[in-house]
Amino acid sequence: MGSACIKVTKYFLFLFNLLFFVLGAVILGFGVWILVDRSSFISVLQTSSTSLKAGAYVFIGVGGFTMLMGFLGCIGAVNEVRCLLGMYFAFLLLILIAQVTAGVLFYFNMGKLKQEMGGIVTKLIQNYTDGHEDSLQEAWDYVQAQVQCCGWVSFYNWTENAELMSRINITYPCSCENKSKEDNNSLLPQTGFCEAPVGNGTQSSNNPDDWPVYKEGCMEKVQAWLQENLGIILGVCVGIAVIELLGMLLSIFLCRHVHSEDYSKVPKY
Repeated sequence: MGSACIKVTKYFLFLFNLLFFVLGAVILGFGVWILVDRSSFISVLQTSSTSLKAGAYVFIGVGGFTMLMGFLGCIGAVNEVRCLLGMYFAFLLLILIAQVTAGVLFYFNMGKLKQEMGGIVTKLIQNYTDGHEDSLQEAWDYVQAQVQCCGWVSFYNWTENAELMSRINITYPCSCENKSKEDNNSLLPQTGFCEAPVGNGTQSSNNPDDWPVYKEGCMEKVQAWLQENLGIILGVCVGIAVIELLGMLLSIFLCRHVHSEDYSKVPKY
C-alpha cells in the first residue's frame, strides 16, 4: 500500500512539474511579448516607462526560472532523487514568496502606476505631430481606434496639442473618429489629423465640441476592463498558488519516503 501511494505521488508530482514547465514558458513568452509588441497600449507604456521594461525582464527571468524548476522537479520525481526534490521545494517556496510580494507591491502602488500611465499618455498627446512616422504615435492611434476611446481622461486632452488647436477648420485625431462597427474593424487605423467636411457657414476656430470623435477617455475603458476581468485574474492567481502549495506538499511527502537515492538515475548530458 505504501509503495503504491509513493508511486501515485511520484507521477502526480511529475504532472505538476510538467504543468509548471509549460507555465514558465507562458510567463517567459509574455515578458518577450511586452518587449516586442508594437501594436497595443503595452507598446505605448514600454517605450516610455522604465518600470514596465523592468517588469518585462522580471517576467522573462521568472519564466526561465520556473521552467528550470519544473525540469528539475520532473527529474527528481521520476527518479526519486531527494536532492532535486529538496531544490524543487526551495525554488517553489521562493517563487510563492516572490508572487505574494509582487502582488502586495502592485496593490499599494496602483495609484502611482495610474499616475505614471496618465503622465506618459498626456505627454504623448501633447507632442503628437501630424504626418510624423513614429511607432509610439502609431501604437496610440491603434489603441484609440480599437478600444474606441479618445484621450486619457477625455477627448479634451487633445486640446493640449498646439498643432491641432492651431487649425482653423474643424480638425480632430483620425484614430478617435466615431465610426460604425463595420468601419472600425480595419487592421490599420487612420493616423494623424483629419479635417471634417465643411458644412453650412464658416468656422472661425477648431472647437473640440464639434469633433465627430469618441467622448470617453481611454482611462475609463482600461479601468472598466480591469473591473470586468478582476474575478478571472484573481481566480487564476489563486489557482496558481494552490497548485504551488500542492506541489510543495507532494515534494515533501515524496522526499520523506525516499530512504535511499541512486544518483546514477539522474540523466547526464
